[in-house]
Amino acid sequence: MSAQQKALKLPPVEGSTNSDDHRPLTRRLPTLAIAWEPWAFAAALLLAWQLAGSALSGDGNPLLPPPAVVFNALWDSLPELGRGTVSSFLILLPGYVGALALGVSLGLLAGTTPWIGRTFFPFAKAAAPIPPTVFIPYAIAALPTFYLSATFVVFLGAFWPIFHNAAAGALSIESRHRDNARVLGFTHCEYLLKVVFPASLPHIFSGMAVGLGFSFILLTVAELFGANAGLGRFVQYYADFADYPRMVAGILYTGVVTWAAMTLLDKLRQRALFWLR
Repeated sequence: MSAQQKALKLPPVEGSTNSDDHRPLTRRLPTLAIAWEPWAFAAALLLAWQLAGSALSGDGNPLLPPPAVVFNALWDSLPELGRGTVSSFLILLPGYVGALALGVSLGLLAGTTPWIGRTFFPFAKAAAPIPPTVFIPYAIAALPTFYLSATFVVFLGAFWPIFHNAAAGALSIESRHRDNARVLGFTHCEYLLKVVFPASLPHIFSGMAVGLGFSFILLTVAELFGANAGLGRFVQYYADFADYPRMVAGILYTGVVTWAAMTLLDKLRQRALFWLR
């Protein structure tokens, strides 16, 4: 409280313990602001789409239908797209969760156990750069069902980013933390769970985000090959019949689903890594 406030016996400013310290108020201000740039950019894209679609539709070109036509097709296709979303996630979730469990486990072990690192890192350098899409035809031919082959491809696409980032997080642990764990008598398992895993979480979440993006890409590509249902199958089916409003509606819907999943993962990251705020 300032000398003038003490003399006049004025109460302190609300929201601050000191009349000259307004930092709590300024910290709240950015959370109240709403970014207008993304909405302006989206409006500009929508306007450009409307103009281009209207110009091309005058020549009888159905490849780029106007937004109103696409949104009507999207509304009519919502029940079918909902069933396709369930079918796609029944493939995506097992493959991604399996890649997450195995990628984090092997990554942390390879980053903390020298002989495991010497075993896996050379193999990872050779196998990780291979595009997982090249395995799709072989997986469909070799595995007994399309469900297993698509799940395997999703697993393969998500595994390497998660593995590399988990290993990078384990390798970034400072030696003094290992020494402290050794002094406290931690076993290797306790050291992994109580020291390495929490310290590697920022790297792990980075790998999870990249792996989730790859999972959606590979899932959609796999469904183009031989699926009977799913978001990729929806787009391919209506493209084969030249129903471009529904095809574009399926592309937009897939983008929204992917954005929602990535946003959910980002919210989870913010809650888990609360100390980095």
